[in-house]
Amino acid sequence: MMGGTDPADIFRQEAVDLLVQLEGALLDLEAAPDDRSLVDQAFRALHTLKGSGAMFGWDALAAFTHHIESTFALVRNGELQVTRELVSLTLAAADHIRVLLERPETADRLRGEALLASIRDFVGSSGHQNRDASSALKSTPAKSPLTKSAAAPKVVSPPHEHVFRIRFRPGQNVLTIGCNPLPLLDELRALGTCTVLPITDGVPTLEEMEAVSCYLAWDVLLTTTAAQSAIEEIFLFVADQSDLSINEIPIEDDGAVGRKLGEILVERGDVAPADVDEGLGRQERLGSLLVKSGKVSEDRVASALGEQRHLREVSRARESTVSGGTIRVPAERLDSLMDQVGELVIAQARLVQVAIAEANPLLKSISEDIERLASELRDTTMSIRMLPIGTLFGRFRRVVHDLSRELGKAVELTTAGEETELDKTVIESLNDPLVHLIRNAIDHGIEDRERRAVAGKSENGLVHLSAVHSGAQVLITIEDDGHGLDRAAIRAKAEERGLLQAGQDVSDAELFGCIFQAGFSTAAAVTSVSGRGVGMDVVKRTIDGLRGSIEVASTLGQGTAITLKLPLTLAIIDGLLVRVGDERYVVPLSAVEECVELTRLEDIRSGGRSFLNIRGEIVAFIRLRRLFDVPGEPELIQKVVIVTMGEARVGLVVDQVIGQHQTVIKSLSRMHRDLEGFSGATILGDGAVALILDIPHLIKFARDREASARAF
Repeated sequence: MMGGTDPADIFRQEAVDLLVQLEGALLDLEAAPDDRSLVDQAFRALHTLKGSGAMFGWDALAAFTHHIESTFALVRNGELQVTRELVSLTLAAADHIRVLLERPETADRLRGEALLASIRDFVGSSGHQNRDASSALKSTPAKSPLTKSAAAPKVVSPPHEHVFRIRFRPGQNVLTIGCNPLPLLDELRALGTCTVLPITDGVPTLEEMEAVSCYLAWDVLLTTTAAQSAIEEIFLFVADQSDLSINEIPIEDDGAVGRKLGEILVERGDVAPADVDEGLGRQERLGSLLVKSGKVSEDRVASALGEQRHLREVSRARESTVSGGTIRVPAERLDSLMDQVGELVIAQARLVQVAIAEANPLLKSISEDIERLASELRDTTMSIRMLPIGTLFGRFRRVVHDLSRELGKAVELTTAGEETELDKTVIESLNDPLVHLIRNAIDHGIEDRERRAVAGKSENGLVHLSAVHSGAQVLITIEDDGHGLDRAAIRAKAEERGLLQAGQDVSDAELFGCIFQAGFSTAAAVTSVSGRGVGMDVVKRTIDGLRGSIEVASTLGQGTAITLKLPLTLAIIDGLLVRVGDERYVVPLSAVEECVELTRLEDIRSGGRSFLNIRGEIVAFIRLRRLFDVPGEPELIQKVVIVTMGEARVGLVVDQVIGQHQTVIKSLSRMHRDLEGFSGATILGDGAVALILDIPHLIKFARDREASARAF
């Protein structure tokens, strides 16, 4: 076990990626059933799952996947057509494979057998009579791992790449017995990186040629993780009628990769060593010379050169993997690295304070160097944690596919901004909220075919999922072209539940915010998808927990757009350190627009009203001293930090703006998690703790408190 990584974990990670590829290919095949490249992609994913599963000891998974692979072998050979039924059956099989992978102890053997029976019935109803494929799809034998309780997988070494030289000359009568050699070469290609080189020196003149005879031969170079037995299995039914040799080329040393043309020709038995020595003594290219002298055919020289190129590509690929490729790192190691970088940032802040207090130029210079390096290390570590959000978006194609079928609606999912990067912790937390929002868009937003036709809309409903960077935030929008939110129905329900007073004047943002209350639903009937008012409140809690916010926009008859505004990372942020009384607080720098002064005279002139005139614009402000019940008189000249929340601007009145501060975010304890207006805490250079202000919730808390004061 290298580097402490469990080989079973390596297989699980790779198998999950393969299942994602398989699911994507299947969903695309439903729209383009004749696309050969998609069929090949699905087959390769199944083939690799089966082979790697068997290699790592996941016998039940390998046995089940083998039958699905056999079905797609029929599709690849043009003997079976892709239909919606086949796609649905294979998607269900992929779900079962996922259970065998992630929770093998809970796998339902009867469900697996029922799926295989359904696929057998489908193949049979398609009129397929191929004997070999039919036998491959027979019921699983009693001794198959599928009929046993799923045992823990065996731990074996990770797969290792091999390079094989395959020389294949079919017998001349191979065509007359019903065998076509070309599909065998396609199966070799499915095993890995393949170079196929034809040998034509056995082809006679046109007058001597017989139409039913095979005269071609092939040299094949194959780089694969599969064992030699997998190659032998491909040629099982033609080996007796063919000249076949399969030899592994050792590539562990540079000598194999840097082999010269003459060495390859001699090793393959194409020329004698003496002929090579004679040719090397002349000032001509060896290959041309050997062909001219009749020692070897031009095809065989071309084949040897092809082998030489293939081995060089293997070498380059290995170098790329070592020096510039990607590696898998367990998530907990990244989390640990981020924690250590956070502690380094805190220690660096302490060093800055010591350097300032000591007034030592040398110490100050060292402190600046450490600050620069810590900042670069922080940025690098954060970039490692960033993942493209497309890894998340891809999962929802299946959600839309299954849900649209369940509800009898034609719905298309489009995406944009898949390359937008977000912290892995944020991405991991977004799956459930986005599933709820997509389900609601399809169930409540998208109309059925009849209502869309009446409204003059296309038969297919549209759900658009997009992501874009906006400063230190990422905006994720779920938009549909349905009938939009019914303001009257939402208001009636909100008044019924006491969320709004009758006749109360509220903005669209406040009204639409009611849909995120627990148990809130305007659905006339409960369905298997929604209607119980459960889900949207989960979305709100999750986004709040990520220090994000939600905006809803809707036009009746045209659709709804829900935008999630999320921070890029949950680990370290740039903040503005401020003081209120004796306490210090951190304002996220991404929300700060500017800082202005509020003198005692201007405060008195305001007559107690909390408004500022900033360049002709009236901006409301919140007195943090009053909000936090800080005793004592404020400073003669207070500072107002202008922050933005959506399109609104709000001022936060503080006693002092200390300056910019790299903020390592620490979670609040269980005792303090319910404190409104704070998203976490950080440790300052002097060891003191400063709370981090949650701007949206702080403003809401201030408004609620002011409303309560007016009520009394």
